[in-house]
Amino acid sequence: MSASRVTVTPFLWFDANAEEAIERYLSVFDDAELLSEQRHPDGSLFIGEISVQGQRLTLMNGGPHVSLTDAFSLAVGVETQQEVDTISDGLIAGGGRQGRCGWLVDAFGLSWQVVPAALHRLLGDPDREAAGRAQAAMMTMDRLSIRGLEDAFAARTN
Repeated sequence: MSASRVTVTPFLWFDANAEEAIERYLSVFDDAELLSEQRHPDGSLFIGEISVQGQRLTLMNGGPHVSLTDAFSLAVGVETQQEVDTISDGLIAGGGRQGRCGWLVDAFGLSWQVVPAALHRLLGDPDREAAGRAQAAMMTMDRLSIRGLEDAFAARTN
């Protein structure tokens, strides 16, 4: 009996700009690569598969029948504020918008969360009061600030 290889890959439906989105994602992430593409007879992209930081994504030009929605997002875990800023700037370039609490929507309509590891560490801390201060600070931020989160966590109330 042969072993089965089951995979789960996000499959993203774009109107007609999947190729442009692929080019953007390949330029934003250091460890991104084009894995495969299927083209229409006229040479335009139908489906492209990429790997971003080890996560496979499939992008399809499917027409205007279905739109991307905020109900689905890709979370990007980072370590430094420079990574937060560089990746966020790269994703919103050309018409995207920064949202609340580290969320953003890129120029193609795909939602992302750029989340520093510090957020998980602070919110998961056993000191629930300090964790609550970090969470309250996060709720006031658009782009997440590691220093702002850490300062709120460390603050003492009298």
